[in-house]
Amino acid sequence: MLRRFNIIFVFVLAAFLSGCNSGDKKLPILGERDAVKKIVNGEEVIDTVYNTIPPFSFTNQYGETVSEKVVEGKIYVTDFFFTSCPTICPVMKREMLKVYKEFKDNPDVMILSHTIDPEHDTPKVLNIFAKDLGVEGKQWQFLTGPKEDIYALGQKSYLSAAQEDKTAEGGFLHSGAFILIDKEKHIRGMYDGTTDEGTQKLMRDMKILLEEYKK
Repeated sequence: MLRRFNIIFVFVLAAFLSGCNSGDKKLPILGERDAVKKIVNGEEVIDTVYNTIPPFSFTNQYGETVSEKVVEGKIYVTDFFFTSCPTICPVMKREMLKVYKEFKDNPDVMILSHTIDPEHDTPKVLNIFAKDLGVEGKQWQFLTGPKEDIYALGQKSYLSAAQEDKTAEGGFLHSGAFILIDKEKHIRGMYDGTTDEGTQKLMRDMKILLEEYKK
């Protein structure tokens, strides 16, 4: 229970921080950071280094191996779900469709949705699921793979609950967060993916983030 509370607390805090910066022209960088000593012009200075999303390897709905290289030079939105989810997943996917349609064919934007039920959600199942949503091409990729890798990536890197839990409805526990990642693989925002308000805030922040790279 304490572990679950900590995960939820991190999500709420990050979402709050993101919301507080809604009027800024530059989004905050969320997540853990390290102070690193550097020598600049012969003097020792302290630099802040933000943790980044680590390399990964999964399989998409087309049966293709997908690594972090697929989002190289792009901003992207990620989330966690499972196709047989009886609770928030259908709502989340309807909300993510708004993001997909808003940025469809934008070469600088991608969406990565990770299943937390890889035993059931094979590439074939994910392909059918994507088609039923009306998703075409490879801008929005549905990923599966070893569950240990998916859970670790969600909990440690994306700060999002993603795990098997027999006590949860449907047998899995995950947050409803949409997570915005920049081209340097830093978390730049977390949003409530179960509401239109959260999705609209995400899309506004995506446009702000894209503008950062034009300067």
